[in-house]
Amino acid sequence: MPPTTRDRAGQGGPPALHRLLRGWGRTAPTASDVVRPAWRDELASLLPRPAERGIIARGLGRSYGDAAQNAGGVVVDTTAVDGLELDEQAGLVRADAGASLDKIMRVIVPRGFFVPVTPGTRYVTVGGAIAADIHGKNHHRTGTFGQHVTSIRLALADGSVVEIGPDRDPDLFWATVGGMGLTGIIVDATFRCPRIETSRLLVDTDRAGDLDEVMSLIVEGDAGYDYSVAWIDLMAGGRRLGRSVLTRGRFATLDELDTAPADDPLAYDPHLLAAAPPGIPSGLLNKASVRAFNELWFRKAPASRQGEVQSIPTFFHPLDMVDKWNRLYGGRGFLQWQFVVPFGAEGTLRTLVERLSAVGCTSFLAVLKTFGEQNPGPLSFPMAGWTLALDIPVGGHGLAGLLDRLDDLVVAAGGRIYLAKDSRMRAELLPAMYPRLDAWRATRHRVDPDGVWRSDLSRRLALG
Repeated sequence: MPPTTRDRAGQGGPPALHRLLRGWGRTAPTASDVVRPAWRDELASLLPRPAERGIIARGLGRSYGDAAQNAGGVVVDTTAVDGLELDEQAGLVRADAGASLDKIMRVIVPRGFFVPVTPGTRYVTVGGAIAADIHGKNHHRTGTFGQHVTSIRLALADGSVVEIGPDRDPDLFWATVGGMGLTGIIVDATFRCPRIETSRLLVDTDRAGDLDEVMSLIVEGDAGYDYSVAWIDLMAGGRRLGRSVLTRGRFATLDELDTAPADDPLAYDPHLLAAAPPGIPSGLLNKASVRAFNELWFRKAPASRQGEVQSIPTFFHPLDMVDKWNRLYGGRGFLQWQFVVPFGAEGTLRTLVERLSAVGCTSFLAVLKTFGEQNPGPLSFPMAGWTLALDIPVGGHGLAGLLDRLDDLVVAAGGRIYLAKDSRMRAELLPAMYPRLDAWRATRHRVDPDGVWRSDLSRRLALG
């Protein structure tokens, strides 16, 4: 559906374009009136704006499901409001909601800083990073993105803008961190950034023959690494169940790099290697092709390698080297399923891997890692335990029923599903997965009693 302009005369602010929106998984598209403010004051002044179906903010659209869609309502595209400032002495970045991690890193890495947390893509806005309370390969050491935020300016449903932080209306702050955009529109935020001496990482790689081996390696060694993640082969079964490639690393110091004097140790210039073409047919990623890919990926990894020098894009964001890689799944799209179960529920983790393997789960993007302690956010996803994330093409026979049964196992173990990646979870499971849901709803009702902030996800899961 081509976008069409809608007349919003008398309401002020930018015009609205009627557009079809979808998440990164390219499933369940819905149409909304999309407004794109051009500067910070315009973003903050958008409200109150009548919208019978409510309003939700949207960044770069990297939520896999329907978190940043609002069928029949208004969607505020924040990406044009993307200014940022770095206080080098304090190690603080103040960034507008629409500033992406990509833009931020291009500014701060050459000046000796890195973002506190990055997921598997750098194309995430600051507003999205807070709303989804993103996590990365370093959660076991440093927690989620929200734990590094010192203040947020939040546009509320009544049109006011408030400044909140861990010590300034902490209930609203932690309801916003992980709150999926349902407490207000983030105008800007300030967060701490760690210092780095180089833009290179020293990476250790270990190939594990089965699930028990990779879990043992993680438990015994992760404390010695800043970043850790394992790729896991979900199509392998029998004695090879859960075979994996574990990569762990940290930023190199100047003394550890063997570089020529002319080389810039903080050089950072990520670029694309290819682009996925449009029109790829569904079914290209099938059991045969994924099994072949997984076999190749596992065998090409070294059995053990220490101290390999890697760049930031190679270690953190390899998929970003292929533009629009989500097209590889074809027109039907794909879903990502990510769960966490607490430490002590290793038996459930094994059962989940066994069941995925038994059906020949066609996922070549499956990662296993551990989380550290949970933060105070009622809807923040990570808890101390094991998390597994995997991409699955839509259309597989019996997929919906399988994932429903696996959801039940996750709940029975005291675990939960990540809302930023969900596109199909049953609403009745939400209170069990997020036991502080009522506290979150009470805070949301305090600042938005009329339910101005709404999304397809909030309606599907009856969030409030």
